[in-house]
Amino acid sequence: MCGIVGYIGDRDAYPILIKGLRRLEYRGYDSAGTALINSDGGFSVYKTKGKVSDLDLLCKEKDITGTVGIAHTRWATHGEPSTVNAHPHLSETGNLAIIHNGIIENYADLKKKLQSKGLKFRSDTDTEVLVQLIEYIQNKKNFDLLTSVQLALHEVIGAYSIALIDKRDPNQIIAARRQSPLVIGIGKDEFFLASDASPIIEYTDQMVYLEDGSIAVLRKGEELKVVNVLNRELNPKIQTVDLELGQIEKGGYPHFMLKEIFEQPECLTNCMRGRINIEANNVTLSAVIDYKQQLLSARRIIIVACGTSWHAGLIGKQIIESLCRIPVEVEYASEFRYRNPVVTDKDLVIAISQSGETADTLAAVKLAKKKGAFIYGICNAIGSSIPRATDTGSYIHVGPEIGVASTKAFTGQVTVLTMLALAMAKEKCTVDDNLYYSIVKELSLIPAKMEETLKLNDRIASLSRIFTYAHNFLYLGRGYSYPVALEGALKLKEISYIHAEGYPAAEMKHGPIALIDSDMPVVVIATRNAMYEKVLSNIQEIKARKGKVIALVSKGDDTIAHIADEVIELPDTVECLDPLLATIPLQLLAYHIAVCKGKNVDQPRNLAKSVTVE
Repeated sequence: MCGIVGYIGDRDAYPILIKGLRRLEYRGYDSAGTALINSDGGFSVYKTKGKVSDLDLLCKEKDITGTVGIAHTRWATHGEPSTVNAHPHLSETGNLAIIHNGIIENYADLKKKLQSKGLKFRSDTDTEVLVQLIEYIQNKKNFDLLTSVQLALHEVIGAYSIALIDKRDPNQIIAARRQSPLVIGIGKDEFFLASDASPIIEYTDQMVYLEDGSIAVLRKGEELKVVNVLNRELNPKIQTVDLELGQIEKGGYPHFMLKEIFEQPECLTNCMRGRINIEANNVTLSAVIDYKQQLLSARRIIIVACGTSWHAGLIGKQIIESLCRIPVEVEYASEFRYRNPVVTDKDLVIAISQSGETADTLAAVKLAKKKGAFIYGICNAIGSSIPRATDTGSYIHVGPEIGVASTKAFTGQVTVLTMLALAMAKEKCTVDDNLYYSIVKELSLIPAKMEETLKLNDRIASLSRIFTYAHNFLYLGRGYSYPVALEGALKLKEISYIHAEGYPAAEMKHGPIALIDSDMPVVVIATRNAMYEKVLSNIQEIKARKGKVIALVSKGDDTIAHIADEVIELPDTVECLDPLLATIPLQLLAYHIAVCKGKNVDQPRNLAKSVTVE
């Protein structure tokens, strides 16, 4: 959840660190800090509650010299957001400084043990416990820093990525990871360190994604050394990362979220490139070709995911069951991993995660793999933990998503699930050729229809002003549109802090209808499909109770236009692809309401982009 940046080389470290923190602020933004080894050989440590801009302001009149440093932007787990709890944390002597992403689950026991030895603690964090433990081991046996880190991590239970510096050895950074991402950028006689590639891509495209359980020693002017906790030397794989700087800048948009909403046509074109042929009559996924037997022999599919990815999984369930005739279950990864699920070697488990680092989803993958299931990953971040832990899978290729509220990753996930269902159905001969060709053709046209849908932006912005002061929203849909209703409600909750609920439209009569009055806006996804008449009846029931209806309808629908208070027309497509178009107005509605309310849409309170802790 937190963001880590580090640098060691001949450049001034502070500008690299502060720029890196700005690019990682989507991972956490309740406090920030940095530690530099200054020209006098001591630490310059600056940290503050608040955003990275607050840290930069604090440092304006400070000594920020030094060519070695670490920096951190925090999403609080242990200890409330405060300057004291902000990272970096120092050891008791002040010789060591550490930054940390993750959770040390046994920190309380370790803290008691260290307190019994006379150590004093300044903060409420689990991170300070780790740096104190490392120094205690270092002093007790006069070990070097690497050995002390290895021994300390032997005692630690939990997830972590850490970076550690020792002012007595100013030409070294020690970094380590377990179940939390860490990337090392390799330059000429210099190293960069970060939670992901975005802060360091402008300096180098040569990167090492540290494996679980590995410890890296970064020394100025030397080759990268990577070992495990048992001191066995590892051979890190250097990858060339294809990421353009423009992808992680706002490009003239006021917020990353709006930019990413408008990027969706191009992103889905990239997602489908090389997978749908030029004639738009066939889908080819390399994973289905390479692992045909394992995929097609599955008797059951289990989709594991969290949040927005779980909503994408609900849409995938309907498409796969409809086309492939295989039963599909969709599980919250956080629940799946703890309830002793029945999983066998006849099951296919599909794990969906934008970041590829979602802690609960990664744990669910490991559990399912241990039980013999074949694992298929759907991720956005190349080289992340989930793709490395799965048997095969597909990247969604939508580019980095910086806004905390997921937009293009959702439509990318739905697109990959649709292509997977089509490719498997064709191989299994469970789909009629005409239906197959019509879906493939329509899928290829979705980017252009998204462009058409995005032209509604000004209208939705104007509409949003009417509903800025609503306290509650209800979102309704049926069939493929029900998960869209859930996703629309989630977006509004995440960034505007308005309470919203998504329901199957038919379930409204089983409770939620009691909430409807003249102050309750109800968003209904009512495109023309097999259940159109039933949704029309639901709208009439809402209007009979004076509810305010915002209806998403197919272009040219005059019937609902005469009933609903506001109508948003969408281009026609086949029913299973409706979610790809219907979700865009809901993203825009949430965005514009939040902007009208003066909220920070890219960094909503209490949320972080990548949930790498439980």
